[in-house]
Amino acid sequence: MKFNSTIFSRVLTIMAIVLLAASCNPNKKKAKVIAGDDTLNSGTIHISVDESFAPIIDSQIKVFMSLNPKARIIAHYKPEADCLKDMLNDSTRMVIITRGLSDDEELYYKDTLSFVPMHGRIATDAIAVITNNKAKDSLFSVANIRGMLNGTSPYTYELVMDGLKATSTVRFLIDSVLRGQAMNGNVRAAKNSEAVINYVASTPNAIGFIGVSWIGNREDPAQLTFQKKVRLAALQCANCKEEVYVRPYQANMAMKRYPLNRGLHYILKENYAGLGKGFVNFLTHEKGQLIFRRGYLVPDRMALQIRKANVTE
Repeated sequence: MKFNSTIFSRVLTIMAIVLLAASCNPNKKKAKVIAGDDTLNSGTIHISVDESFAPIIDSQIKVFMSLNPKARIIAHYKPEADCLKDMLNDSTRMVIITRGLSDDEELYYKDTLSFVPMHGRIATDAIAVITNNKAKDSLFSVANIRGMLNGTSPYTYELVMDGLKATSTVRFLIDSVLRGQAMNGNVRAAKNSEAVINYVASTPNAIGFIGVSWIGNREDPAQLTFQKKVRLAALQCANCKEEVYVRPYQANMAMKRYPLNRGLHYILKENYAGLGKGFVNFLTHEKGQLIFRRGYLVPDRMALQIRKANVTE
């Protein structure tokens, strides 16, 4: 085949005109690259994590960094609202909270960054209700919880939340239990989830609300200590024909029997193959999903086998 220099020159000219037109288009906004000197398995990044997931995310980070010695992920644990605020900081690459981005938030970030951050659900968590070991009540319905939260219940318990600011636990209880009503019950805030456990352990008339990853793992020495200090309350089953009360165990969460389930989501502010994306890949694939399962959460990206067994609740 004979090379035609005239045709080749014309092709180059057309390509140059197209590229020049694209670069001169004033309406075309170039995507901001949130980049660093990191790769999928090396470098250092900062992430913000909902404090109620501290135990399980600590485990994930330790395993990920042991497999990737050149990687360093620095987690900052704080209330969910503060995690979302951190999305505006260039230093924060990723947040892990109980929800993804709304449509309005996607539009905002698309306008600000010229790309929509990746986000997705990676596991199912639950809000555990804990009582003092000497409390006379340990069985509640969602209606009982709602009544205590809005101040209409005959129960006189002091309700303790897991943070001094707007936390994911408070948001969930307002949205899903109170359905938008005001929280007018006898409610107080502790510094964090561990402070909730300690307060309930020392206050017979207190009921606490914390993420199940703080107290659900019966193989974690620290959580075994917590389990001895307080009692895990059982709530009326959400999908049972009979009146049955269940605790936030994996099977009950997976089968949606436990009524206070919630999701665990990541939001990644990265549009290149960086360490944040490498950590997301880890969380969503086998090793990370198995860590969620061992931490007594329900992995959302892999099948969880449920076998019949006789269990004393």
